[in-house]
Amino acid sequence: MQSGRPLVEVVRLGLVPYKEGLRLQQAYVDRHRSGPAHALLLCQHPPVYTTGIRSKPYPAPLLDRLRLLGADVHRTNRGGLITFHGPGQLVCYPVLHLGSFRKGMRWYVGQLEKTVISLCSRFGLEAATSPHTGVWVGDNKICAIGIHCGRYVTSHGLALNCNTDLSWFGHIVPCGIEGKGVTSLSRELQRDVSVEETIPHLLDAFTEQFSCQLTEGETPEPEQNSGVSSA
Repeated sequence: MQSGRPLVEVVRLGLVPYKEGLRLQQAYVDRHRSGPAHALLLCQHPPVYTTGIRSKPYPAPLLDRLRLLGADVHRTNRGGLITFHGPGQLVCYPVLHLGSFRKGMRWYVGQLEKTVISLCSRFGLEAATSPHTGVWVGDNKICAIGIHCGRYVTSHGLALNCNTDLSWFGHIVPCGIEGKGVTSLSRELQRDVSVEETIPHLLDAFTEQFSCQLTEGETPEPEQNSGVSSA
């Protein structure tokens, strides 16, 4: 094992309600109080629309319409505006202490973008950044990025469309960006690309971009009565 490279625990959560994902992120954030305890939480969520930090809340009638579609709605403390998470989307929550890497937020977001671009290249797909945050294939966003950082500890992260049902995005303006679309690995490659197929490529790309070592962690037990609720 090489020395001097941060050790990051990979935690595979499977399909978890968004509220449970928030709880688990906070649990892993709290671990950093006693020293670096880097983790990479991988999961999928049942259909949910999430809103980020903005000057004022979204109108209640809009959020009610989204709930009527069968999705949950949550307001979060991440950056960015409204987006969708659902099955077929690989959600990655890095819980890192940036003091073990570099403390610049711009650097951190850039490394996440480079990780996804590298992942896409492993599928033979050319992706790029744009003036808007996230990773794009042409004018279509394939991966949304929204993060939070407190005392150099990161949470939230990225959401990569693998074989997501993209029709869910048609009910919102994803990330508040007008005139742009969304896409997925499956749509671009014209074949089914699952989250399970994508995860090894994400881990390889993350290891390269963050110059770290990965170790497999245990899946935590779900909290009792951690069912879905709206905000």
